[in-house]
Order: sequence, then C-alpha cells, then structure tokens
Amino acid sequence: MAPNLNDDNSLFNFVVKEGNGVKGLVDLGLTEVPDRYIQPPHRRINKQEVAGSLEIVTIDLSELDGPNHEQVVKAIVHASETLGFFQVVNHGVPLEVLESLKVTAHQFFGQPAEKKAVYLKEVSPSPLVKYGTSFVPENEKALEWKDYLSMMYTNDADARESGLMTASKNPKEVVLEYINTSTEMVQKLLQILIGSLGVNLDDSRLHELMGFNLVNMNFYPPCPNPDLTIGVGSHSDAGMLTVLLQDGIGGLYVKKGDQNASTGNEVWVEILPMHGALVINVGDSLQILSNGRYISAEHRARTTDVESRVSVPRFISPLLTVKIGPFPELVARDGVARYKEVIYGEYLKNYFEKSLEGKKSLDFASI
Repeated sequence: MAPNLNDDNSLFNFVVKEGNGVKGLVDLGLTEVPDRYIQPPHRRINKQEVAGSLEIVTIDLSELDGPNHEQVVKAIVHASETLGFFQVVNHGVPLEVLESLKVTAHQFFGQPAEKKAVYLKEVSPSPLVKYGTSFVPENEKALEWKDYLSMMYTNDADARESGLMTASKNPKEVVLEYINTSTEMVQKLLQILIGSLGVNLDDSRLHELMGFNLVNMNFYPPCPNPDLTIGVGSHSDAGMLTVLLQDGIGGLYVKKGDQNASTGNEVWVEILPMHGALVINVGDSLQILSNGRYISAEHRARTTDVESRVSVPRFISPLLTVKIGPFPELVARDGVARYKEVIYGEYLKNYFEKSLEGKKSLDFASI
C-alpha cells in the first residue's frame, strides 16, 4: 500500500519498518522529495562551493616493491596527515572483483522490497547481515537518500553461514572475495602508517586493530531534488581505515584544511571516481592511536537525479573488546595524550546512537 507522503508516520513505516527504503519511494514515481528528506541548508551540498578535485593523491602501490618505496611511503603518510584521504591503484584487488561488487549491489537493491526486507535488523536470519536505510532513521530529523546492505565479517566460515546466499547473485561470496583480496593491501598500509609513527606492533596486536570488519553496499537511487537532500551526511568513520569502491557516477566529498566549521573556513573537495582505483581514508581509531597525527577527515555524499549510484566501503576496525588510546611511545614523545583510552565497542555504540554530525564522534575519546 502506498504511503501518505505528507504524513511522517506513514512515510516512516513504508520506508523504514516495511523495508521499502528510498528505492520504494522512487518506484512510486516521485516528482519531488518528501519533506522528511529535505535537509536544512547548512547540511546540503552546493556543487558550486567545492574546490575541485586536483589535490587528491593517487598512489601506485606496486611501487612499494621497487626503487620508489620510500617516496610511496612518504606519500601515504603525508596524505594521512593532511587530508586523511587518498586513492590507490595497482592495489592487488582484481578489477573483475570490483566490477562484480557493483553489479551485485545493483542486483540486490533491484529486487522486490519483500525480498530485501527479510534482512531488516529486527528479523534478519543472521546477526551478521542487516538491510536498512539512512543512518539511524529513528534519531534523524531529516533522512538520508540512501539504502544499504551491511555485512559484518568475522571469518569466512561465519560469513558463508549468514543466510544471504539466496538474496541475489551471491553477494556474500563477492564480498568475501573483496575482503580476501584486499586484506594484504590493508595490512601493508597499516604497517606503513603505524611504523612511520615509530611504533612496532607484533602480529597479534595488528590483528586486534583490524580484526572487526564491516562491508556495506550503499545504494543511492536517483533523486528528483538532489540539491535539497544528501546521500550521506558529514561524518568521519569510526574505525582504523576505510577502503571504498566508487562507481563511475561520483558524489563523494572530503573536507580539507580547517576542520572546524565554526571558523567558516571549511573547503570541500570532490573525490572523482577513477576506474580500477580504491579510495582509502583514515578513521577515528587511527587518529586516536596516532595521538592526532593522522586525520580522520570529514566526508559526505551527494545525491544525483541522473541514475542510481552504488558504493562499497570496507570498514577495517579494532575488535570490539580492544582498548584504543594514543600509543605510549607517542605520548612520551609529544608530552601529552590528546585522547583517553576507550574500549572500541563502547566507542562504536556511542557512534551509532546519534545522527551523523561532522567529527563529534571523537568527543567520546577526547580529553
């Protein structure tokens, strides 16, 4: 039954509780965005106000094994200290895996609503798989123009038992291949970034810091009024690193320069899609561990009125029971700890209890 778009409860039930999502709204033939999706002016993305995309660093990871090793290391570290974002090519993930991820995402979200609603968090056959819309719709005044499928990864065996096989073209198998072919790259990047801090970690500690993984398939249907909405609100990620696959449509923006919006100096840069590239960004956990040397940059996503867009982020995070705080070596060197020690699971719980709002998630660990 079609919702009453002018009634908040009717709209919320249709989109969130019944699992129709934004895709269900679009399928109704909308010609304008419902009020519940109209963002306040300060949260909207004005394409005329962004600074372009020329400063996004693209790094060829194959050169880590050659004479340019040190220059590549410096580029990775510099990008993580300044913008918190960079793109990588020749990263070891086969291009056919990346293409399969995009195709599978479109196939999953193209299914009838009742097939996707099976994976709503209240009824999903597996605690590892969740389908939903927006970020935390129960806590948001204005909803994001986005549906998602989230898959938690602990190990291959659990993932294969997660009950997602019949949803579409085997999304969990594609996601497993994505994880297995990108893990070596993630380990290299973390070893470089942590090693450049003068910190030595054994394999067990490194595993603790990257042992909890989420892969999302994000779906942004075409929007009749993209200037009034957002795909994802401004935020930083909670974990260590995020590996993001974009499709060719674009719409990802990162905040550079002064990270304090109250000064009025914020500048947004678009990360234009590059075929075969993966976008890497620093998360809050790595900013905390590095005592603020590495930057978990704010980013957000725009909607489009042209066609459906997909993106596939892999969030690499510490195990939920692990304590994160500035590395002792850095506190000794800096003479101050800029963050307190917190349990990552508690940090993540706080992160998901609120709507996205810049880097306010870091307040939980700030001193």
